[in-house]
Amino acid sequence: MSKLAIFGGTPAATLHPPKWPIHDETERVALLEVLESGQWWYGKKVQEFERAYADYQQARYGVTCVNGTAAIEVACIAAGIGAGAEVITTPYTFIATASAPICANAVPIFVDIEKDTVNIDPNKIEEAITPRTQAIIPVHFGGLPCDMDRINAIAKKHNLKVIEDAAHCWGTQWKGKGAGALGDMGTFSFQQTKNMTSAEGGIILTDNEELADLARSFTNCGRSKTGKWYEHYLVGSNLRLTEFQAAILLAQLRRSPEHVAIRQANSNILLEGLKDIEGIRTLPQDERVTQRSWHFFDFFFDEEKFDGVKRSQFLRAIEAEGIPCWPGYIWPLYRNPLFQRSMSGAKGCPMSCPYREADPPDYASLYLPNAERAIQTYCGIEHTVLLGTEAEMRSIVDTFRKIREHAAELRELAADV
Repeated sequence: MSKLAIFGGTPAATLHPPKWPIHDETERVALLEVLESGQWWYGKKVQEFERAYADYQQARYGVTCVNGTAAIEVACIAAGIGAGAEVITTPYTFIATASAPICANAVPIFVDIEKDTVNIDPNKIEEAITPRTQAIIPVHFGGLPCDMDRINAIAKKHNLKVIEDAAHCWGTQWKGKGAGALGDMGTFSFQQTKNMTSAEGGIILTDNEELADLARSFTNCGRSKTGKWYEHYLVGSNLRLTEFQAAILLAQLRRSPEHVAIRQANSNILLEGLKDIEGIRTLPQDERVTQRSWHFFDFFFDEEKFDGVKRSQFLRAIEAEGIPCWPGYIWPLYRNPLFQRSMSGAKGCPMSCPYREADPPDYASLYLPNAERAIQTYCGIEHTVLLGTEAEMRSIVDTFRKIREHAAELRELAADV
C-alpha cells in the first residue's frame, strides 16, 4: 500500500497550528475597558494605535480606516490621482489594488511580475510609463518587499507617486525601514485572515503631513483638523475605525514582534530543507529585506521537474498529509469579468469615460507571461502554520520529501481539479 495519505497512508505532518485569530486576556480586558468607558467611537484608543503602528513601521503619520480596501482608495484620492490618469500596478494581487484607482476615476495599467517572485517587475514599470501616468502601486506580496530602491528611483525620475500596498507586511522591513513607509504612502489591512487582525480595519502610513491630513479628511467626512465639526472642506466619507477595533489592534501589535520572529525562524528552516527538492522552487531572499512578516511561505511548483505531477494533484496530496496550502489566485486581475467586460460596452468612468474614449486600455488582449505562469505554479503555506514548532517545520520538510519520493504514484491520480 502507498505511504501517501491521499491513498490511505498515515499523514506525515504533525501540525497543531493555533486557532486563528489568536487572542487572550489582553484583548478581553481591552475590549471590556472600552465597553465600560462608554467611549466606543473614534477616540483615544484609535489615536494611540495610529501612533504606535506608525512608530512600528517607522512612519511619521498613521490614519486608520474601516478596512484595507478603503485605505488604498483614500491613498489614491489623497495622492491627487485624477480622472483619466494611469496607475501602474501588478495583476497578481487582490482586486482592491486595482479597483482603488478606479474609485479615483483613474485607470489601472497592469505590468508583469518578476519571474522569480510574485512582485511587480521594475523594468516593466518604466516601459509602461506614459504622459498620463501619475502613480505606481507596488504590492509586497506575502510580506516580501518589492525592489523599492528601483521603484522609488523610477518614480522620482518621472515625478510619480508611490503608494505601497503593504497588506501583507506587518513588521516587514526594507534596509531597516518599515514597509509602507518607503514610498509616498503605504496601506495595510487588518482583515480576519491577516497576521494582525481586528476582523476588519486598515491604516494609511506616510511621512508627508499634507498627505496625512488629506487622508484624515477623506476618512472623516471631509473635515479639517482645525475646522469646526460641521465645516466640510472635501467630498469625503465616514471611514473611521472604532475604539473596539483599536483596542484589539493594540493587543495584537504588542504580540506582533514575537510572531514575526517565530515565523522568520520557521521559514528559515523550510527554506533550508526544501531548497534541494526537485520541482520545488522557493523565492529568492533579498539581503535588503532585513525583516519579513511571512504572510505566506511561498514557493513555485514545477510540474515537469516533479515527474509530471500536476500542481492540483500535489496540492491535494499535501493537504491530505496535513499541510494547508493555498494555490494562489485563479487568474490575473485583468482576466476578471470587471476588466473583460469593460471592453465590451461597459458605461461610466473610468473604463469608458470621456477621458479615454479614444484609446481605452485593452485588457481583453493583455497577456503577461510571468503572471500567467504564477497562476499555474504558485503555492503558499498559511501563516498560522509558521507559528508552529521547529519539529513541525521539519515534519513539513519530511512531507515534501515523502510526496517527491512517491511522485510516480501521484502522477497517476485521476480527477484533476
